[in-house]
Amino acid sequence: MKESTREKIIAVGVEIVAVSGFNATGIDAILKAAGVPKGSFYHHFGTKENFGIEVINLFAENYTKKLHGYLDDEALAPLQRIRRYLEESIERTVQDNFSKGCLIGNLGQELAAQSERFRCRLEEVFHDWLGLFAKCLHEAQQAGELNPGLDPQSLAGFLLSGWEGAILRAKVMRSPEPLKQFVNVLFTRVLTAG
Repeated sequence: MKESTREKIIAVGVEIVAVSGFNATGIDAILKAAGVPKGSFYHHFGTKENFGIEVINLFAENYTKKLHGYLDDEALAPLQRIRRYLEESIERTVQDNFSKGCLIGNLGQELAAQSERFRCRLEEVFHDWLGLFAKCLHEAQQAGELNPGLDPQSLAGFLLSGWEGAILRAKVMRSPEPLKQFVNVLFTRVLTAG
């Protein structure tokens, strides 16, 4: 029972923090949405910072699984996997009315300067994601889809940084155009065989 209450609080927290941010999200709002008493929060987490780390952990675990689903899909060529992920992400961003963006990117902007613990955990998540993209880009090189002279790790860093920036601009503009522009330039100028 305690574990399911804890998981429910974290899951609700992911949804609320994704829209409102961490600092603007009150504990009472989370507990009300989860339908649990205030004592449950402190029993399971002790502090809001501990809760925030668990929110990051749950989101990262779920999103990393999602990335594996896209980037490890051998039914598609490696660059098609990346394109599919990005294009479907654009669709989700539009469906969410540009209200969420990337929780890890949002929290990085909000919390990296406030808490070393948050900054380190967020950096770990980005590092893990970068590794997944680098692996897929290396596979693209092996398949002859991508210039073999390029460093997959550096390309993955560029892809992740550019994508996170495009997400931020899309939220601010309430438009998919920055995302579409990024994908277009990425696949016509950066991720090429020549």
